[in-house]
Amino acid sequence: MLSLVLPKGSLERATLELFDAADLTVRRSSDRDYHATIDDPRIERVRFLRPQEIPSYVAEGLFDFGITGRDWITETGANVVSLGELQYSKAPSPPVRVVLAVPASVSWQSVSDLPDGIRISTEFPELTRRFLDAHGVKASIVPSYGATEAKVPDIVDAIVDLTETGSSLRRNGLRILETLLTSYTELVANPAAHEDAGQRSAMEDIALLLRGAIQARASVLLKLNVSAADLAAVTAMLPAMSSPTITSLARGDMNAVEAVVPKRGVNTLIPALKSAGARDILEVPISKIVE
Repeated sequence: MLSLVLPKGSLERATLELFDAADLTVRRSSDRDYHATIDDPRIERVRFLRPQEIPSYVAEGLFDFGITGRDWITETGANVVSLGELQYSKAPSPPVRVVLAVPASVSWQSVSDLPDGIRISTEFPELTRRFLDAHGVKASIVPSYGATEAKVPDIVDAIVDLTETGSSLRRNGLRILETLLTSYTELVANPAAHEDAGQRSAMEDIALLLRGAIQARASVLLKLNVSAADLAAVTAMLPAMSSPTITSLARGDMNAVEAVVPKRGVNTLIPALKSAGARDILEVPISKIVE
């Protein structure tokens, strides 16, 4: 039986939706409750905590496995085993970057241009310190507890912060000087729990279901009927995962065709299939794809 810790905050809703799609619905009395359950024999205990705390608690063995970001794993230096990335926060889900940003007006073009004594505000003091030490920059690192972008230039000279597109930084008169880390959400395990064959197998089962639910989001199942005369033209248009499934119908010269296709572009594919001779076309959502 496993103990699982899930992220509270910005990833919370997306995490709940993912577990629901994977048939691992998380149940709790309210969205303010930090205790939860999952109706699965492999999972005994579920807690919600801030993602910043999760790597250390998993490394210490307080939980067998959990979900957090590579940024916080690196910041804490926690000794955890990665069970793989889970790219589920958005579709498509870009990586989050930890970047060094400076005022757009300054002349610095790389980290080596930063003057000694520069003041840098960040929620990632250890990650920032290691990065600057590696480049020989002596800086004063000021811990930030939110609104990091607002601290430039009145309080600090530069920041190290999270960004996806950089648009918020630009709106605040900042530009990205360096990328310290590219981060996705990850499923991580306690090393001792991962060494146990039974626990490792259970965690891998959970990971399989979650990845299957993520992969299914980008695909749909198309089912259609087509005559023998039009079969080749229609199936040539289907970008199936391997090849379409074709079944001869009991009456006439008709065939039933099924194919898993990317959801993106299906709005143009269906009319094209219809024009090529397909009929009775059904678009069916998919809950999981396990290859």
